[in-house]
Amino acid sequence: MLIDGHGRRVNYLRISVTERCNFRCQYCMPEKPFSWVPRENLLSFEELFEFVRVAVDEGIDKIRITGGEPLLREDLDRFIAMINGHKSGLDLALTTNGFLLADVAFRLKEAGLKRINVSIDSLKPEVAAKIAQKDVLSRVLAGVEKALEAGLSVKVNMVPLKGINEDEIVDVMEYAKARGMTIRYIEYMENVHAKAGLKGLTGKEILFKVKQRYSIRKIGREGSSPAFNYVTDDGYRFGVIDPHKHDFCESCNRIRLTAEGHLIPCLYFDEAMSIREAVKSGDIKRATEILREVLRNKPEKNRWSEEDSEESSRAFYETGG
Repeated sequence: MLIDGHGRRVNYLRISVTERCNFRCQYCMPEKPFSWVPRENLLSFEELFEFVRVAVDEGIDKIRITGGEPLLREDLDRFIAMINGHKSGLDLALTTNGFLLADVAFRLKEAGLKRINVSIDSLKPEVAAKIAQKDVLSRVLAGVEKALEAGLSVKVNMVPLKGINEDEIVDVMEYAKARGMTIRYIEYMENVHAKAGLKGLTGKEILFKVKQRYSIRKIGREGSSPAFNYVTDDGYRFGVIDPHKHDFCESCNRIRLTAEGHLIPCLYFDEAMSIREAVKSGDIKRATEILREVLRNKPEKNRWSEEDSEESSRAFYETGG
């Protein structure tokens, strides 16, 4: 069992398999050139898997594949199959922008993937294109339909932005609801890579929009999930993720691994340790030691509180959010 320095059990590993992305979303990396880390700088799937084996054997039972856009990494289904083959019953999930999903949804399901989170910030083609800086909506929606057809569980993530897509909060909910999908609204997380002057809606403002059409009541958090859940008067459940609060930090159960081998204890913090040399040399003992040291140094809470008002320098496209 993996326990961090604050007594929390850590059983969730998020793996960013690439920092590349085919979108340039305003809230993530709108000005970043379409370049990428050289292939030789990335850990191979075999090298990543060496660490995954260590983590799973030490107590990790939930793994999410992220990016960048993870579907840009060729043969991702092979990596998922490697993980699934090591231990049955793992909770294997993927976060994607959905643009390439239609072509690979069935392969991912066959490899052992169970769940997918897809970002849908707008159902209007022109608004989706404004946010992603690319005409994306039709392919994203086609990807969602293929994922559902393949039997994958699908959640929708939406980042409501003032003056851009805030009038679609309920529309996107009803799109998800009609297809049996949960939606989670994510407050915009301030970071130096986002478009200057961008403003997101607070959780209270998001709920106010929902209440224009539905009566809702609180359910609360489930386990270590960062989402605070609500239910509408007709029984539909949805969540809001507010990174400016620390209450979900109390039960944080996750660590993150980048494609270059940096093991990160907290999404916000820039501190990290590298497992790169350990796994490349086959030194599993050293990789395990690094894992435990990162856990000892895992912070108690993030720095996004309203009192701190800090802006992160973390590149979310490297860590998967």
